[in-house]
Amino acid sequence: MNNVTLDTWGLDVPKATITVAIVDASGPPTTHGTIANDPGAIRKLVQKVGGPEVRLVVAYEAGPTGYALYQQLSSRGVECQEVAPSLVPKRPGDRVKIDARDALALARLLPSGDLTPTYIPDTEQEALRDLVRSRFDAKDAKRAQHLLLKFLLRQGD
Repeated sequence: MNNVTLDTWGLDVPKATITVAIVDASGPPTTHGTIANDPGAIRKLVQKVGGPEVRLVVAYEAGPTGYALYQQLSSRGVECQEVAPSLVPKRPGDRVKIDARDALALARLLPSGDLTPTYIPDTEQEALRDLVRSRFDAKDAKRAQHLLLKFLLRQGD
């Protein structure tokens, strides 16, 4: 019989780096460290920590970096959950953002089912969302241009 161990990761994902916390079957959550937020570093981490005998499950908070991390991890066979930041249980005193603490909390909460995953669109849906956002931004820029021209007219320029 094939014995597969379960490792859960919590990732805190700002723009340039990823802080990794790991909970394995043998002990409490530990901070693995910080890696660069690029595909090569993510690939190396999965190869180093993962393996055929380890089932990896990852959680990270949804943010402005998009779905690239989800796509990178899931293409390597890693189960991913992008979770809503507002629904992550936090203690009242934890208002200051600390990457390692946030990653540890996600790693600790993932196995218990206390995290609420968000919907991850496929690449076609994501492209359509980007198109809609771009159209909205263009309309907003046109409105700002009109407002500026009206202001200049009122000033006599």
